[in-house]
Amino acid sequence: MRKKIVVGNWKMNKTVAEASELASAILEQLGNGIVGCEVGIAPAFPSLTEVGKIIEWSDIRLVAQNCHYQEEGAYTGEVSVRMLESLGCAYVIVGHSERRQYFGETNQTVNLRLRKALSEGMQVIMCVGETLEERESGITERIVTEQVREGLKDVGDLGGVVLAYEPVWAIGTGKTATPEEAQDVHASIRATIQDMYGDLPAQHLRIQYGGSVKPSNAAQLFSMPDIDGGLIGGASLKANDFVAIVKAAG
Repeated sequence: MRKKIVVGNWKMNKTVAEASELASAILEQLGNGIVGCEVGIAPAFPSLTEVGKIIEWSDIRLVAQNCHYQEEGAYTGEVSVRMLESLGCAYVIVGHSERRQYFGETNQTVNLRLRKALSEGMQVIMCVGETLEERESGITERIVTEQVREGLKDVGDLGGVVLAYEPVWAIGTGKTATPEEAQDVHASIRATIQDMYGDLPAQHLRIQYGGSVKPSNAAQLFSMPDIDGGLIGGASLKANDFVAIVKAAG
C-alpha cells in the first residue's frame, strides 16, 4: 500500500521569522506525527536553514521549491542540489506550473533538474498539469502524458520520484477539480507510468494532487484510489489548515 505524502509549498511567502513561527506551530500540532502519511514543508530559500533547525529531529521533511541542474558556476540567483542537501533538504520540487508559466521552465529543463537531483541522492516531486484552455480543448490527457514522458526521460529508477498533478486552473484560484476529475487524470498518469516502467513501479509510484486543496475537500480527494496525498499551496500557510489536511491523509 502506498504511503500518502502531504507537502506544504509556501511559495514566496513568510519572512524567516514568520516561517520559523509557522514551522513551530505545525510541529507542535502534529505532535508525534501522523501514521500512514509522510509530511514535508517547503519554505522559501532564505528560511530553509532556520526551518530545518526547527524540524530537524521530527518526522517532517524539509523540501526545497526548486534547484538548478548544474553543479556550480555563473548562474546568478540559482541554487544547486548540493547546496540544498547541505541544509538538510530531503526533497526538491521541480516543474511547478508557476516555474513553467513565469520563468520559462520546459519539459526539457524540468527533466535536467530532476535527473540532477536524483543523481545527487535527493528525492524529487515533479509537477505536471494542464491550463484551463487545454482542459476546455479536451487535451488534458495529451498534455499531462507529454509532461510525464518528457520529464522522466532517461530516468531508469522511480524510487526517488513523486509526481504531483496540479491543474493550472485550480492553483490559487479557489477552484478545485472534483475528486472524480482528479482521479481520472491520476489514473491516466499511472497508466502512462505502467507503459513506461511496468506494473510494479506504476503501483508503487505516489501521485499527489495539488490545486486549492482545503480541509473541507481533502478527505474526499485523498479517498480516490490513485490520489496519494497533496501538494498544498495557500492552505499550508495556516498551521491549523495544513495539519487538518495532513490528518485527512493519515
